[in-house]
Amino acid sequence: MKKANSSEFDPSSPDPVIDILPEQKNVKDLGGTMRLGSKRVILRENTLAYKIYGVPEIFERHRHRYEVNPSYISRLEEAGMKFSGVDDEGTRMEIVEFPSQDNFIASQYHSEFRSRPLSPSKLHLHLVKKALEYKQSNKSVLLKAER
Repeated sequence: MKKANSSEFDPSSPDPVIDILPEQKNVKDLGGTMRLGSKRVILRENTLAYKIYGVPEIFERHRHRYEVNPSYISRLEEAGMKFSGVDDEGTRMEIVEFPSQDNFIASQYHSEFRSRPLSPSKLHLHLVKKALEYKQSNKSVLLKAER
């Protein structure tokens, strides 16, 4: 899909991989019409998301009008994406991973909305942990290269 885009940025995109929520398509007055609040996310087993959270379902806060276009899900999965978190009905993709790329994970929800200074989001903790591991593993490589 060479012209894949979001309909938010290019409403006439021939491949709107990210599209407005179906219930939003005919809404003209946008005030208060987003998908808002805490929503249940079902985590698929044997995924990075499941490993990070350690439970089969989580609740995360949402604030958006756009989502992965359902008509592209199978094509995206065939290309290597793995949708590891879905909504209650299994129709909205909440978490995506690229298993071929170490630690590539992204969420539709805003995990930062539930984070607190002494209780950060598990997704953010994972990011920081992996960044530190990467830095430490590459520090020795950099030091050897400087010699």
